[in-house]
Parts: sequence; structure tokens; C-alpha cells
Amino acid sequence: MIRILAACGAGVNSSHQIASAITDEMKKRGYNVKVDAVMIKDVNAELLKKYNIFTPISKTDLDFQTDTKIVPAGPILYRVPSMAKPVYDQVEQVIKKENLK
Repeated sequence: MIRILAACGAGVNSSHQIASAITDEMKKRGYNVKVDAVMIKDVNAELLKKYNIFTPISKTDLDFQTDTKIVPAGPILYRVPSMAKPVYDQVEQVIKKENLK
């Protein structure tokens, strides 16, 4: 299973929308994913070790190093397919490149 972490400022609304959208799209594309949502302030190196991909609402400068691949996912929130597709494509590229299952 591919584990993805979504994060936004409050961890209440936007991150859950991103998580739901990524789950739906990746399942349509044939991937077995589990996407969790959290507050950005709760993201740390130890937490990210549990995930293959990190999808914050915007580009985030972390104060630590991580091997977890990062894909900014904010455009999903506009609910415009042409804006969301590049995010989904980038997530899929990471899945393929890292040979995740």
C-alpha cells in the first residue's frame, strides 16, 4: 500500500479535501493508496518516515531533511480538473519512479 500524507494549516478542511481527491484519483488510476490528513505544524521527520509521499497544500520549507517525496497539492482545491491533473500526474510519477506498491 502506498502511504500519502496531506497537510494544511488547520488539518481540518483543505487537507481532508486533498486526501479525498488523491485517494479517489489514484484508485481510478489503479493504485492502492492510504491518504491521511494532518495539521502542517504536526509534520516532523519521524512522522514523514511512515509515508511515501507528502502532499502539503503549498510548498513548505521543512526545518529537517526527509527522504519522503514532496508534491505540493494546493491546486486540487480549485476543483478545476486542468489544475488538479498536474498534481495527480506528479503523484503518479513518484509512485512509478520509486516503484511503490
